[in-house]
Amino acid sequence: MTTTTFSSRRHILIVAQAFIVSLASRNYVSNAFAPELLSKHPYFVRQLRQDHGTTTSRSSSLHMAKTTKKKNSGSSSTGLKGFGSVGGGSASSTSVSHVALDRSKEARAFYDFLEKDFQLRGVIALKPIKRGDVIIRIPYELAVNLGQEGADPTLPAVELLRDYCQTMLSDGAEKEAYYRMLPAFGGEDCMGSTDFFSDEALEALQSPLIVEETLKRREKVQTRFQLDVATDDTFPTWIDGNPVTAQHLLWAVWLITSRVLTVQGNAEEGKSYRLLIPFLDMCNHDRSSSHILTGRAESGGELKVVAGSNVKKGDAIDICYGGGMAGNDRFLQDYGFLDDGSDHKAYNMVAQQLLGKRRIVEGIGAGRFLSEPDRIKSLEELGKTSVQDDQNILQSLTEPSMKSALKYRIGIKEALVRN
Repeated sequence: MTTTTFSSRRHILIVAQAFIVSLASRNYVSNAFAPELLSKHPYFVRQLRQDHGTTTSRSSSLHMAKTTKKKNSGSSSTGLKGFGSVGGGSASSTSVSHVALDRSKEARAFYDFLEKDFQLRGVIALKPIKRGDVIIRIPYELAVNLGQEGADPTLPAVELLRDYCQTMLSDGAEKEAYYRMLPAFGGEDCMGSTDFFSDEALEALQSPLIVEETLKRREKVQTRFQLDVATDDTFPTWIDGNPVTAQHLLWAVWLITSRVLTVQGNAEEGKSYRLLIPFLDMCNHDRSSSHILTGRAESGGELKVVAGSNVKKGDAIDICYGGGMAGNDRFLQDYGFLDDGSDHKAYNMVAQQLLGKRRIVEGIGAGRFLSEPDRIKSLEELGKTSVQDDQNILQSLTEPSMKSALKYRIGIKEALVRN
């Protein structure tokens, strides 16, 4: 994987609304946010005063990230709902001229949070955006820094859970508006991840490797909970006043794997940090997105998204999760959806791993080819039923995680034939 200024499970990122946030002023310079992309995840869409002013970068150490793939103007119809299309569904990115605005209490509170100290320029595809133009600029200070990058997501999850509980239990805490917009504990988004699958749904995947990794992550969460949460008398309660549980920590781990970006800090320091970045974490997935993300996690720095292709008025601006290197094994575990793109690439990648043609990208065995025993075990499990058998079973299912499991194994079996 190519190293860029932003790197991690969400390697290249862009917001679905074109806007600029700057510390320069408290005045808006904007058209209006485009809510058409957020029908499933209403976030902060509001009318903004039109003002075609400009802002300049406050940081001299911003570096352009390399694009993974160019695309023509407009959006692919294979874009997915951000962070969890429960049941493996997909959502297309379309141009619209009439959209509803999110004026909920939560959204308005979030707008006020941003207005307090930051300049906000919001233009979504309400007008054309040229390749090379800055689509979004957010100050580093607006991000939630969860510490240095590492292999264990349970560590930052403890800090996130602590801060989340403290913030939500406080009266008028600034971050409350943002935290209220995160996917809810026990909600549809997180339940789409294998972290929350029932034993029956895990078995239905016919994927011993996904099951193994999922169970190990659950075990790691339980261990971390006992070490750093259960024995800490100062740890805050959950938002309803009851004690925090290991399931709450598992939810926080899912937020880390699905929403956090790893961003390089000061060039001389040579460290990278895990950031939750408001607005950015609502973007939809499109493997063919060419937009470029750049910036550094340092005081006065900015996190910018640059258009990698021309954008038409009304177009969605999607991102590529995983830098184009992730397959549906990762999407289902870490995000909670399946990439059902017409190119079948997200399934083909997994099939190629099972056939010994591609190295594992993330998780257990990352960087290596699957061992022969693991390959045989996986293929034998998939061979227990035919595609036709699976399709017949799928038609009778209603439970979302079971439907996702069947769709996943059908997609992998079809990909094995193609590859």
